[in-house]
Amino acid sequence: EDNDEIIGMICIKNPETESIMVVSEQGYGKRSEVRTYRETNRGGKGVKTMNITEKTGKLAAIKSVTSENDLMIINKSGIAIRMKIDDIRVMGRATQGVRLINLGKRNDQIGSVCKVSSENNENELGEEPKKKRNNQQIHKN
Repeated sequence: EDNDEIIGMICIKNPETESIMVVSEQGYGKRSEVRTYRETNRGGKGVKTMNITEKTGKLAAIKSVTSENDLMIINKSGIAIRMKIDDIRVMGRATQGVRLINLGKRNDQIGSVCKVSSENNENELGEEPKKKRNNQQIHKN
């Protein structure tokens, strides 16, 4: 269609452990199993991944995730949340999804979405944990 645009691309290495996570501009999202998506040929119109409505907004991000990941969502006004992927239930491919972040009535939208390791020994940027010195926290460079 004329108004279609690409929001991202993912590579699936292990369809048994990975799932497809999509997030919309209005804070809705869902996980779907890889096997629910059929392969398409060149020139195909693609596969529907989410019911898009005025309430959900357009798609903002797509990620391949596992149960070992967390999801970080940052809205355009700068509020960030982090949630465990396992807390987002797996749904059918062409459903609306669930509200992941409440954007309120501020006319706000999702700014960025990223998956991060859920391991306790790493922070969001994949750095080593902060070390304390003289009662002050410093970042290791």
